[in-house]
Amino acid sequence: MNPLRKKRLIIILGILAGFGVAVALALSALQQNINLFYTPTQIANGEVPHDTRIRAGGMVKKGSLERSPDSLVVRFVVTDFAKDVTIQYQGILPDLFREGQGIVALGKLDAEGVLIADEVLAKHDEKYMPPEVTKALKDSGKLPDGSTPPAKKEG
Repeated sequence: MNPLRKKRLIIILGILAGFGVAVALALSALQQNINLFYTPTQIANGEVPHDTRIRAGGMVKKGSLERSPDSLVVRFVVTDFAKDVTIQYQGILPDLFREGQGIVALGKLDAEGVLIADEVLAKHDEKYMPPEVTKALKDSGKLPDGSTPPAKKEG
């Protein structure tokens, strides 16, 4: 083989190898940052992998909020009106967090089936409900207070 062709072949193979490594690293980073949404029914049915960061959402069950008297640990139950899941969170809850309202919690499921949340997101106005929660409740056929999901805005 001609030395010039051999040099070009080595350069092309080096570029392809570098591109392959870059794609592999990008996919690895993306896979670690994916937070899939699960409903309380899916969590109760064991469809959620343990030790994987997930998003779980639903309605905060009335009367389920328990605050620790000597720390910022809070436990509450989230429901999709079919199944319930307990969420434990350490920190200050959002100002708009209330029982009977829709929330999304981000965290990992422990061995007892309790979601250990590191972030809790609450609705930002009276009529808003996170899209995932609305879809989950619509699929279960049990939106709270007989309400209907918000209409999509066009534009």
